[in-house]
Parts: sequence; C-alpha cells; structure tokens
Amino acid sequence: SSLLLMSGVVVTVGLCRRLARRRLRSRPHLFAFLVEMFSTFQICACTNELSLLGNVEPKPHTALTLTYGFTVLHGLTLVGSTCNPCGTLQPMWGGGTSLRMGGLKIAAQFVAAVLARVFMHFIWSLEMTEPHFGALSQGCSSPMQTTEVQAFCIELLFSVVFQLAVLRAESVNPKYRVHLIALLITMLVYAGGNLTGAIFNPALAFSLHADCFYDKFLSYSLVYWIAPSLGKFLILYVF
Repeated sequence: SSLLLMSGVVVTVGLCRRLARRRLRSRPHLFAFLVEMFSTFQICACTNELSLLGNVEPKPHTALTLTYGFTVLHGLTLVGSTCNPCGTLQPMWGGGTSLRMGGLKIAAQFVAAVLARVFMHFIWSLEMTEPHFGALSQGCSSPMQTTEVQAFCIELLFSVVFQLAVLRAESVNPKYRVHLIALLITMLVYAGGNLTGAIFNPALAFSLHADCFYDKFLSYSLVYWIAPSLGKFLILYVF
C-alpha cells in the first residue's frame, strides 16, 4: 500500500507538471513556482512515507533499497527542478537566476513542504496500512541522536559532499548521473541516517520534522537549515 501511495504521488505530480508546462509557458514566474512546488511536494511526500518504513524487515536493507529506488525515480521524473533551497542558491550566486525567481522557487519549496506534511498526515489518519498506525502520535520524533555540534558538522559535511558530487557529475551522461547521485544519497543515509537523518535539504527537513522545529527552533534551524546552506556556500566559494 505504501508503494502504491508513493507511485500515485509520482504519477499525479507528473500530470500536474505536464499540465503546467502546456498551459503556463507564457507566465514564466507562475510556471516556475508551480513546477518547483509540485516537484518538491513529490520528494517530501514520498520521503515522509519512506520514513515510516525504516523499521520494515530486513533492516536496514529494505529502507536503503527503497531510498535508492525512489531517488532514481525522482531524478528521472523531476528533471529541471532542484527541490532544495541550497540547490537554488547556486544559479542565484552565479547570476543565472534573478533574485526574484530564486526567491519564488525557495518559497515554492517550503510551501510544498507544508502541503506534503498536511497531505501525509491526512493519509496517515486513515490508517490504511500497519506503518500508519500511531504515526500521528509520535510528535517530534527527533532525528538528532547526537550532540548539536556533531549534528551540525555531519549535515555540513554531507551537504558539501553532496553538492560537490552534483557539480562533478554534470559532465556525466544523464542516464548514469541519476544512478550515481542516488547511490551517493543512499550511502550518506546509511552512514549518518541514525545520527541526524542525513537530510541536507532545508525544505525536506521542515516537512519531515516540523514539530521539532516548533519545539527547538534554534537547534534545528542551525543543524538543518544553516549547516546545509553553509555547505553550499563553501562549495560555491571554492569552485
């Protein structure tokens, strides 16, 4: 049922992106906002569902396999979208995207993060499958299982590694690039998922753990917003 749900999200987002591409080409700002919102919604909704499957046996093989598979699927179906505020900073820094367009895309990403969380909470409230039972009663299921300093350094390091790999993979054939990036993300999740969640995406972090941001805003904003953004700026400064 979880796989059907995530597949349904992917199909629906694909139809919405195609409709927006046909109808809104003459309105570039609205088109960019909606496409980025739809794309980020897909990643946030699917990752919310995947987070419930982390305890499915055999552990952690099932969760890692699904992470790799859906990361490849996202890469194939969301071409042209960053779905990550840190990724949006690069063209803004280089002058390829205006400040207004970049701000619209980042706003779309956080709007999608909220919508995905609301949507998934509604689905979980229906308790259609066993992983959904009690999902809404978890509150702040904190992904930080280490000190704030260590969590900050881990998210910063993972962001640097990921953004550097994305830059280096630009010259790779697209059909191979998506698998390389998916493999890297899966490796990072395996290496640090039990410590910080290995998110390195501010919008996704907010969608997954909004309750934790409400409870400990300063700590979570430093680890899941400032750290990955700082990692991106380090890469941009060096390269």
